[in-house]
Amino acid sequence: MNPHDLSLLMGLVLAHLAGDFLLQPRHWVDERVRRLHRSHHLLYHVLVHAGLTALVLMVASWLLPGSPGPPGVLAGAAAVAASHWLIDLGKAKLPAGRLRWFLLDQLLHLLVLCMLWLAWLGSLAPLEALGAWLLTPTVLGVATAYLIVTRPFSFAIAMVMKRWSSQLEDTGTLARAGARIGILERLLVLSLVLLDQLTAVGFLLTAKSVLRYGDLRESKDRKLTEYVLLGTLVSVASTLVLGLTLRLLLER
Repeated sequence: MNPHDLSLLMGLVLAHLAGDFLLQPRHWVDERVRRLHRSHHLLYHVLVHAGLTALVLMVASWLLPGSPGPPGVLAGAAAVAASHWLIDLGKAKLPAGRLRWFLLDQLLHLLVLCMLWLAWLGSLAPLEALGAWLLTPTVLGVATAYLIVTRPFSFAIAMVMKRWSSQLEDTGTLARAGARIGILERLLVLSLVLLDQLTAVGFLLTAKSVLRYGDLRESKDRKLTEYVLLGTLVSVASTLVLGLTLRLLLER
């Protein structure tokens, strides 16, 4: 696979992002939700994507030897337009403002673009290379580590802290916000460890400590201060151990 092949995929993704987020006014989306398949703005939106896709494919046909000519450009643009119309129409029938439907919508669009990319190249070699890369020990190890620091570590830390959590009063914080903050914190720490940026872990802890200090000072609750400090140290220390262990295993 030469660099131009990957550039084609990136170009298709860039065209999709421009069409979905830069060239689609909010009132187009609102009308699509109200009128569904009768929406004129849904048609405009689809035509924008067709035009952007055709532009990318025309450039690709000029840069990539052996690429399909104008018939291929028209077929690719039509495929993107038709799939986009169906996917966006289906999303318009679902409850608005749900993250899961937004992610599914974008995933389906990207899947269509990947299929178009492979069809344009006329080869499954990139897919085979991706499969081989995903099965390497490095990728599997890193993916496992990122999975571990999410819910599994949350359950483990909750069990460690259970004996003290019952001694705390309700402080009026957001529901499950602490657990989500902990997950994000561990994801950041693990990323920094794998990138060999241990110094940045210290800055992360300092930033969190400064934010937490103001809240805890206002609550004047020593128990809560100790609980938060202990939870943070358990979370960060366990992630550091996991990240450093993974690095040692991968460097062998």
